[in-house]
Amino acid sequence: MTGAARTNTRDIARAAVRAELAQVAFELFRRKGFDKVTVDDLAAAAGVSRSTFLRYFGTKEDAVLGAFDGHDRRVADALRARPADEAEWPALRRALDAVIERYHEDPAGSLETTRLVRDTPALCARHLEKQYTWRPALSRALAERSGAPEPTLAQSVRAAAALDCLNVALDHWLASDGQEDLVALLDRAFAAFTTT
Repeated sequence: MTGAARTNTRDIARAAVRAELAQVAFELFRRKGFDKVTVDDLAAAAGVSRSTFLRYFGTKEDAVLGAFDGHDRRVADALRARPADEAEWPALRRALDAVIERYHEDPAGSLETTRLVRDTPALCARHLEKQYTWRPALSRALAERSGAPEPTLAQSVRAAAALDCLNVALDHWLASDGQEDLVALLDRAFAAFTTT
């Protein structure tokens, strides 16, 4: 077995353990409430030591918010892949499909995760803090599409507004208990900026 194959196998195994720990954590948070669960509780429920749990997740918040890791990269890559002649606002809307596809793959699980994050102040604050770092990635992707060396003010504003549209659509989707179509809500949120 080559070094690259070993590394790949190790990465796959690590991702599987991480996913299993996150699932155990989520179930415990759902049953007992996020604030009532400690890292020791999470480790015990997963059958691992506290140090093993902390090797995969630095905090209990990370056990939930890890599900959103890489979203900034996926959206920025999707934005770069949009047709060059497509206007920035529609391109941003279509690029967000890269992150809302998981809501179609697992609507019930996505609804529960969204509810947990939105209903837990510590998680909501950390999620919004993490999401704030998406804006520069999206702004840079817009600049690259236009051939500019740096994002313009307008591109930064559009990136920030797109993320706010996503959050408002998610809030309405959550309020409907997942009954409303998230894609339609996101489309309507984006359309609100283009209608007078």
